[in-house]
Amino acid sequence: MTDTDADAAPDAGWFVGLPAAGDGDSARTRERIATGSADEPRDWPRLAVDAGFAETTDDYYDRLHDAALDATRETVRERERADDQQLVHAVRAMDDCERTANELAERAAEWAGSLFDDAEPGIDGARAVAEREPEGELERRAVSLAARVADLADERDALAETIDRLAPAVAPNLAEMAGPELAARLIALAGGLESLAKKPSGTVQVLGAEDALFAHLSGRAPSPKHGIIYTHDYVRNTRPEDRGSASRALAGKLTLAARVDHYSGERRAPLHDELRERMATIRARAEPDRDSDTDAEGDDE
Repeated sequence: MTDTDADAAPDAGWFVGLPAAGDGDSARTRERIATGSADEPRDWPRLAVDAGFAETTDDYYDRLHDAALDATRETVRERERADDQQLVHAVRAMDDCERTANELAERAAEWAGSLFDDAEPGIDGARAVAEREPEGELERRAVSLAARVADLADERDALAETIDRLAPAVAPNLAEMAGPELAARLIALAGGLESLAKKPSGTVQVLGAEDALFAHLSGRAPSPKHGIIYTHDYVRNTRPEDRGSASRALAGKLTLAARVDHYSGERRAPLHDELRERMATIRARAEPDRDSDTDAEGDDE
């Protein structure tokens, strides 16, 4: 049976039309395993032997195992190269660069402070030390370390610029609603855009607050109101008593934005308008309190 015959009769088995020897047919077997289907179970090992694809039942299972592994590797390879996974790598690398630069900056400041009277701490201090002309082996090493700190800080800034460009292309609604960096962090915490799109809004609300959530589940702490979305202006700049409502509203719209980005990729203006209206309603709750305070001050006068 030819490949055309196999396509016309998918219930005949994924192995139909493939050569008995497994050499050189990995792409075809991978495609068959990935896309094949059957209406009902059949005695596939026996049919494979009858078709000449395998010599024995054990040989059939060996070849099926190899084909399944090959298909899995290709799927993983394609998934890792996807844009959302590249965004995950970028934001994690940015965080690593920032953390390492700050740690090394402390060491560089201590060392430089022992050699130069005017050495300053922090990244800016490391940049200043890196521009010095060293005298002797120890100063060369201290200056070189400071230069590495500056390079890591520069790489962190370059990665941030890459995220600012990449996030709107990967998730236009999420990036507009959350900002490129927060959108990238949400995707990274979820493990990918598809995974984020499939999560309920309650889970999105507390992404990044896993430690606090586990403490709550073990009875050692109250339930967290928000995770990393606290960095969003809609949550951070809302009065504390309204942050729970703000977090729920934001998480709900972020979840919808992720789903739209994953399944269609089109910008949906109503999503952003609805979020702005909802946040305006939540923040308006503070207005009566502010008016009451003003009235009270007038009565005191």
